[in-house]
Amino acid sequence: MGAFHAYDIRGVYNKDFNKETVYKIGFFLPELLNSKKVLIGRDVRESSPEIREYLIAGITDAGADVYDMGLSTTPMVYYATGKYGFTASVQITASHNPKEYNGLKVSRENALPVGFDNGLGLLKEWTETRETVKTEAKGKKFEIDIKKEYIDFLLKYRKNLSNLKICVDVSNGMAALLIKDVLGKDSPELHYIFDELDGTFPNHEANPLVAENIVDLQREVKEKGCDVGVIFDGDGDRVMFVDENGRFISPDLMIALLGHYFLEERGEKGAVLQDIRSSKAIGEYLAPMGAQMHTWRVGRAFAAHKLREIDGVYGGELAGHYYFRDFFYSDSGIMACLIILGVISEFKKRGIKLSGIIAGIEKYKNSGEINFRIERKKEAMDLVRDYFLSKETATANYDFDGYRVEFPDWWFNIRPSNTEPYLRFIAEATSEELLSQKVLKVKELLESGGFFDK
Repeated sequence: MGAFHAYDIRGVYNKDFNKETVYKIGFFLPELLNSKKVLIGRDVRESSPEIREYLIAGITDAGADVYDMGLSTTPMVYYATGKYGFTASVQITASHNPKEYNGLKVSRENALPVGFDNGLGLLKEWTETRETVKTEAKGKKFEIDIKKEYIDFLLKYRKNLSNLKICVDVSNGMAALLIKDVLGKDSPELHYIFDELDGTFPNHEANPLVAENIVDLQREVKEKGCDVGVIFDGDGDRVMFVDENGRFISPDLMIALLGHYFLEERGEKGAVLQDIRSSKAIGEYLAPMGAQMHTWRVGRAFAAHKLREIDGVYGGELAGHYYFRDFFYSDSGIMACLIILGVISEFKKRGIKLSGIIAGIEKYKNSGEINFRIERKKEAMDLVRDYFLSKETATANYDFDGYRVEFPDWWFNIRPSNTEPYLRFIAEATSEELLSQKVLKVKELLESGGFFDK
């Protein structure tokens, strides 16, 4: 069964999983999380109504009640889970994946994520080995509507943005459900593209990390003379930005920008979380503001737990997830968007453009994440790490989520994909020349080691 992954259940619907799988997931979920009430929401994909139907059937046949939010962003489900004390919730979504995909994001009490290591692995085993036996007392279904309440919550983070000209690419995804209510309707200073809910994603896939998917936004920003471009993914839990020149901003750098709101404006000094791929520049930028940086594994299944464990103020990832103590230690693309736009607005009042803000953060040259198709991942990772440790003196060495090894003038992270036969590599250096040299050496090591698929 190829749909169970480290962070969620996801795959091509009717290939990697089907309605029978969904029914079993629904049936065993109340037992897994010891819950008599399960909250569910769904995205707008064409397969989501059928998945909803069979998920509800499984949950109610197991004797638990269902509270159905209907069409929702993923963060809306997190909000309702935490606010109303649900001990189990599911968002039906495949996030940024193509239209033929779908999936289930599962949370427990306090909106804490359920990953493969703390529940999904056991759920997979049960769906494969156990029979479903209906209970005598069938569960009930209730509808729950928190849209207005959630909008009111988000509006607490919206400042006066009238000095900004903004373009928003909604990617035909779930952010369309809310964004105009919190950011504002169309105006000469606020321009939306692809803002209709459409689970076929007719304009581009809802993955802002793929360069071709941000081309329309980049063009609109430049043509309309916008100060900033904003783009959401398919389920609204991630957000990314382009500057006034249409240049895509590496999402990890926004962790640094968020410090102006939480650490400076609100004075909440303390722990800030970044993932193992994050730029070294972030910690250097935030340290004078009073941040204590913590580095941890990639993915919500790990980040939300870690942020809660360290009682962090906020955190973020290279993939455009931003987590907030204010939000049950969970991620919200629209909340992050509102806070970041507020910071950009304040800088503009001082005559500083978004590109100027980023220039003050971005000290290093970065390779971006490079994917190598490799089956023997651990062996390849060890080769790369051991080579550089034998040649240079490391200043830091992390051995979770692959390896991150830091040296005085450069660092690298090499980690295995959780879902694909890829080894992911990212490096950062003080100069383009040094960066190119190190990336080339890694490719040479992997080539000479015979790791590339023939």
